[in-house]
Amino acid sequence: VDELVQEMLNSPVVAVVDVHGIGGQQIQSMRAGLRGTASLKMTKNNLILLALDRAAETKPELAGLKDSVYGQCAVVGTAMNPFKLFAKLESTKTAAAAKPGELAPYDIVVPKGPTPFGPGPIIGDLQKLGLPAKIDGGKIVINKDTTLVKEGEPFPANVAAMLPKLEILPMIVGLDLRVAYEDGVVYSKSVLDIPEDYYSTMFATAAQNALALGFSIAFPTEETIVPLIAK
Repeated sequence: VDELVQEMLNSPVVAVVDVHGIGGQQIQSMRAGLRGTASLKMTKNNLILLALDRAAETKPELAGLKDSVYGQCAVVGTAMNPFKLFAKLESTKTAAAAKPGELAPYDIVVPKGPTPFGPGPIIGDLQKLGLPAKIDGGKIVINKDTTLVKEGEPFPANVAAMLPKLEILPMIVGLDLRVAYEDGVVYSKSVLDIPEDYYSTMFATAAQNALALGFSIAFPTEETIVPLIAK
């Protein structure tokens, strides 16, 4: 708890990230990728909450992170601004196979067409899953698009085992930022999840629209006077 408190007080930016479904080896790799720019600390949620309470005595707004401490999570401390941190963490995400019992993030559809399999007993396994499979042109082929698991439903064990063989990796695994604190302000994921060029594009569009408006109503400014005189 003492180490966490010092991390929270010494880091300009403190974030809570979701680490659900990430294996130990992947965590170590991600931690190595953050080395030099951010630290990643994992412990029991109760200890994180205790540390937040103590750190909030100095930085009161840190208490706003407590609602995001649940499930499997970790604390990140960094000098990187929250928007750059969000983008950095998003880059750690990779596609992964589903595990039995995990909830489908969207409808899992096996598309119509050839599979990676040649003729063999696996056709029976596919048919047991409800896939209309047949042999055609030396390949096992699925006759029509078939939904195996609907969004929000758990993956059955036999479906979870088959999907990687069908080259379907429906889960996204990586450090998922839930909330971040900087300079007395708490930023939610929805605020941070914007394209890198969002604001620069918005300002450029506004400037272009303003110039077009000024020109169309013959409003003299340093930017419009030359095209207006030419007109």
